[in-house]
Amino acid sequence: MQLGLIGLGKMGGNMRERIRRAGHTVIGYDRNPEVSDVASLAELVEKLEAPRVVWVMVPAGAATQSVVDELGGLLESGDVVVDGGNSRWTDDEKHAEELATKGIGFVDAGVSGGVWGLQNGYALMVGGDKAHVERLHPIFEALKPEGPYGYVHAGKVGAGHFSKMVHNGIEYAMMQAYAEGWELLEKVDSVTDVREVFRSWQDGTVIRSWLLDLAVNALDEDEHLERLRGFAQDSGEGRWTVEAAVDNSVPLPAITASLFARFASRQDDSPQMKMIAALRNQFGGHAVESKE
Repeated sequence: MQLGLIGLGKMGGNMRERIRRAGHTVIGYDRNPEVSDVASLAELVEKLEAPRVVWVMVPAGAATQSVVDELGGLLESGDVVVDGGNSRWTDDEKHAEELATKGIGFVDAGVSGGVWGLQNGYALMVGGDKAHVERLHPIFEALKPEGPYGYVHAGKVGAGHFSKMVHNGIEYAMMQAYAEGWELLEKVDSVTDVREVFRSWQDGTVIRSWLLDLAVNALDEDEHLERLRGFAQDSGEGRWTVEAAVDNSVPLPAITASLFARFASRQDDSPQMKMIAALRNQFGGHAVESKE
C-alpha cells in the first residue's frame, strides 16, 4: 500500500520506518529537509497514486488545521486524510465536515507508543466511517504490536482521539500514584534502597506495568532523580479529559487530582514531579528541566 506521511518527528519518523519494514511505500514530508522525501505538500500529493491516503502527524491545533486546510485544496474526491496527532476530538468533527464537502474522507487515529513504537508497535484507537477505516487496515496492521491486541475501531469520527484522550488521563493518574509512592519511600529513614524496591515490584505484584519498568529505567540513570527539576508539563489531553468529565457529569477524582498536581509543580521543586518528568521522558522523549 502507498501512504503519504506528514510530520517526521520522534513519532512520525519511526512510524514511517515501521510501515516501510512491513513492505509498504511511504512518501514522507517534513519541514526539515534532512528527513523529508519531498520538498512540499504539493509534491507529496503529486507523487501519490489516486485514490490517495495521507497521514498527518503534526502538533494539535493550528498546525494540524493548517495542514488539513492545505490538503483540502490539493487532494481530490475519493482521497482520505488521517489525523494521527493528539488533536481534540471536536476538531476531528470539524475537519471531517470540511473535507466531506470536497468528497475527501477523514479518519482520526489516537496513537500511543512514544519513542518505543518502532520496536514494540503502536496502540491505535481509530474513529471514522467503516469504509475509510477498512481501507487503512494494512497500515494499521503494520503499525500495531504483534498479536491480537493494540488496534480498535472505536467508533465514528472523533472516537479515536476521545479514546486516546481518556488513555492519557489514566496515564496521568498512574504516573502520579507511582510518583507519590516513590516520594514517600525516599522520605523515610527505614527504606535504604528505593530503586531496588521499585525493581522488586516488576514481577509478581498487582502494580507491575510498563510505566513501572520505565520508572526503574529512570532510577537506573539517576538513582534519586537529583539531576531533574520537579517540573512536569501537561500536553493538554489531561485538561480535555477533565473538561469532558464535567460536561458528562462523570466523577474523575484521581485523574483530576493528577492534573492539578502538575499545576502545583510549577510553583516549586516538587519531588513527585521529578518522577513524572522522568517517566514522560522515558516513554515519550518529552523534555525535562535539569537542576543546572
